[in-house]
Amino acid sequence: MAAGALAPPTAFAAPKQDTVQQGLNALVREGQPAALASVKDSEGRTRTYVAGVGNLATGAKVPRDGQVRIGSNTKTFTAVVVLQLVGEGKVDLEASVDTYLPGLVRGEGIDGNRITVRQLLQHTSGIPEYSEDISDEELPYRYFEPRDLVDIALKHKAEFEPGKKWSYSNTNYVLAGLIIQKVTGRPLAEEIDRRVIKKIGLRHTYFPAPGDKSIREPHPRGYHRTKAGEPLRDFTELDPSAGWAAGQMISTNSDLNRFFGKLLGSDLLLAEAQRTQMRTTVPIEGTQFHYGLGLMSRPLSCGGVYWGHGGDIAGYETRGGVTDAGRAANVAVTSIPMEKAGINGVQKVVDTALCS
Repeated sequence: MAAGALAPPTAFAAPKQDTVQQGLNALVREGQPAALASVKDSEGRTRTYVAGVGNLATGAKVPRDGQVRIGSNTKTFTAVVVLQLVGEGKVDLEASVDTYLPGLVRGEGIDGNRITVRQLLQHTSGIPEYSEDISDEELPYRYFEPRDLVDIALKHKAEFEPGKKWSYSNTNYVLAGLIIQKVTGRPLAEEIDRRVIKKIGLRHTYFPAPGDKSIREPHPRGYHRTKAGEPLRDFTELDPSAGWAAGQMISTNSDLNRFFGKLLGSDLLLAEAQRTQMRTTVPIEGTQFHYGLGLMSRPLSCGGVYWGHGGDIAGYETRGGVTDAGRAANVAVTSIPMEKAGINGVQKVVDTALCS
């Protein structure tokens, strides 16, 4: 930079030991290989943070705002596309799944004629989960077609009558992705790219192509253990197809902040009517959280709530969201915490970032 030139007005250096940095350092002390965060204040100024090492084998630095697998944050992207189609009059939230995928959703206590699109997006369908039948050993190399995932789930009986309870199920969002493809006649990845990623300028976000096991841009390695006490294994390269519309995407903390900020603070992605639907929630039993249509609200220690989602996939966990005042924060760690303290630790850093 030439002498006398000014730094970009949207970025400023973070104090080395502010509360967010302290929180990331604590996550590393407690066993995370790396922790990354991006915080945007209500004026649009951004701070990025890193802690730990990006590669346990080489000790390489953590790339600032590096790409990570964002897991179930993908669900919010999928829900946005469905709601765009609702706004275009091409999908009806109260229509049955069979309206768009006739005869596909059938099983013990499961009937697609009795399950609505809204119930898919809100996890009140009663459709069982498929991921518990996919082992960690399969993840790095096995490719799953979306219909394979649905077939796995439908081997199990319904969890409850549609609309009677809330229960998180990735299968709901695989079906939502199939509805998008049926209605648009285009691949899900293309619709998310055209309707969301390109529309709001997410430069470091993408939906990996079939068979693409890599992460394109600078990234910390991701590590995983199947149970507590086992050594961490490198799971950076894997086939993410087991996630598909429920969890396949790759992004950065700052792109996720931009996504949730634009989603909730403007009409660029959704009209007000659809944003209202997205933020119409049901309680998640046993927690203080609420779930809308691909969007969660969580309480803040400083009062109020923030809106986001979060995601886990072998190698990475991400948590974050945006407040009604426009402050945004996202935190990523490079292994899924196995103990409650680790899970709460990541959440605490998000709370610190949004309340400080």
